[in-house]
Amino acid sequence: MKQQSGFTLVELVVVIAVLGILAATALPRFVNIQGNANKAAAQGLAASITSAANLVRAAWIAQGSTGTVAMDGQTITVGAQGWPTVAEISKTLQDTAGFAEATADTGVFSKSGTTCTVTYAEASGQATIGGVGC
Repeated sequence: MKQQSGFTLVELVVVIAVLGILAATALPRFVNIQGNANKAAAQGLAASITSAANLVRAAWIAQGSTGTVAMDGQTITVGAQGWPTVAEISKTLQDTAGFAEATADTGVFSKSGTTCTVTYAEASGQATIGGVGC
């Protein structure tokens, strides 16, 4: 009698079952990668906006807390507290990395194809993140 080599049906079923279990537990982790990437991009833009606002306010204080501020060849209009106005915040940014200002001079930046938004508040000089999945 010849001795056969190979896998039995039971061994193949067990291997397929184990692969199915691994796929079921790992798949949800990989599905959410795009959402995490959008959130990270929004957080980066919010930090950039807040940083730029802080730089403008620091220059405003250094100039004696009056008038406008010159920054990177741009004249930035500031509010009463020294923060850049909503209409001027986009002038302080060099790169918005996939985000575009929703409507000109509103201080609301949105990422195309998503509901992620970053909103600049002139009263505090801070940027906040909003939208589902952000």
